[in-house]
Amino acid sequence: MSALKTVAISVGDLNGVGFEIILKAHERIKHLCKPLYCINYTMAHQAAALLHTQIPNDFHMVKVSGEFTIVPGEISAQSGRYAYDSFMTAANLAKTKSVDAIVTLPIHKEAWMMADIRYVGHTDALRDLFQSDAIMMLGCDKLYVALYTEHIPLREVISAIQPDKITAFLLKLFNATHHEPIAVLGVNPHAGDHGVLGDEERFIELAIKSANNTLGREVFVGPIVPDIAFTPRFRENYTMITAMYHDQGLGPLKALYFDESINVSLGLPIIRTSVDHGTAFDIAYQNKASILSYINAVNAALIFSTMDNSHGQ
Repeated sequence: MSALKTVAISVGDLNGVGFEIILKAHERIKHLCKPLYCINYTMAHQAAALLHTQIPNDFHMVKVSGEFTIVPGEISAQSGRYAYDSFMTAANLAKTKSVDAIVTLPIHKEAWMMADIRYVGHTDALRDLFQSDAIMMLGCDKLYVALYTEHIPLREVISAIQPDKITAFLLKLFNATHHEPIAVLGVNPHAGDHGVLGDEERFIELAIKSANNTLGREVFVGPIVPDIAFTPRFRENYTMITAMYHDQGLGPLKALYFDESINVSLGLPIIRTSVDHGTAFDIAYQNKASILSYINAVNAALIFSTMDNSHGQ
């Protein structure tokens, strides 16, 4: 039997559901990998006490400095800073090849902002740390959605619809996943309706043609009318979709597969996956959080790390 891979787990915002999920899933996770939880003894035991439980004896921690009082459901600079420090501890373990992958629990973007952290999320921070233009992809085996634009205002999406940039994105997505075919959505309602509702689709079409010419076959298909792309019949043929903006892709995805979906950062020199849900402050420390997305994220991290190792051989 091969040795278990080591995975660093960042704990997310401790005022949310992340640590509850970690403790609930520990017995299952330890049989999948060797988890290293990025949290210090004091904070771990404070969180466990709020959950009326104890830290398991085989719960291995990597110290993250800092202490604060956990207040379930509260957005605070202290919780934002600790979430960031936990995440950076995990990322640096991966950067130095001390672990095989990292899995991240949810952070709260406003808490990061209150802590004067300049990134809007994990993916942005990883781009800066590794100087690599990571792709955010979310989903599960039934359907994955890659986001061309992510956390930007909707008014800025149209100016980002540029053929060269979309072509580069599509090729990077294929090189990271080797998946085909991949459906590419239009940005306007009805994919522009041949220019009646906007003409940005002509740039998307140029990008698709360019990417397919580079690959020598029709990997990418589109621009697809966005409101049909998530229907059952369409999903019979396409299990990976590229969305032009955040809610275009994630609204339908979460309606279909909220509990089981994960988040994965593609195109980085490390493997990083995450749950595909937020901090759920409304149910924090109430023992109501689901562990399914977290289990799937760990499994995906292990699969991607195996793929990464095999490509390197």
